[in-house]
Amino acid sequence: MVKSSSPSLPSRLDGVFHALSDPTRRSILRNVADGEKTVGEIARPYRSSLAAISKHIHVLEGSGLVKRRKQGSFQFVRINPMPMKDAQQWLSYYEKFWTERLDQFDQYFKDKKKEKK
Repeated sequence: MVKSSSPSLPSRLDGVFHALSDPTRRSILRNVADGEKTVGEIARPYRSSLAAISKHIHVLEGSGLVKRRKQGSFQFVRINPMPMKDAQQWLSYYEKFWTERLDQFDQYFKDKKKEKK
């Protein structure tokens, strides 16, 4: 059996959902979506230490959601949205279930409104 050097889709999804499970990491991701920033710029608004923010960035980097590059003594972080596409495609399969439920709720309320008249 040939093993791929890239992680499988389920493994990539696990990493993305794990990274997105933390509110600080989601906030960091939104921050770098506005443009490439240094680790120091990313850490500035948080009450956490630079080391803690760096760990969050490491998790985001491990999931593929951000890329880091070094220039001199600065580390720059930018968003890499491609892993989110896999997550969005996975979630879109389940959209039909919640859409169906919302349609059922809508019909329920329409029926209740008719009963009151």
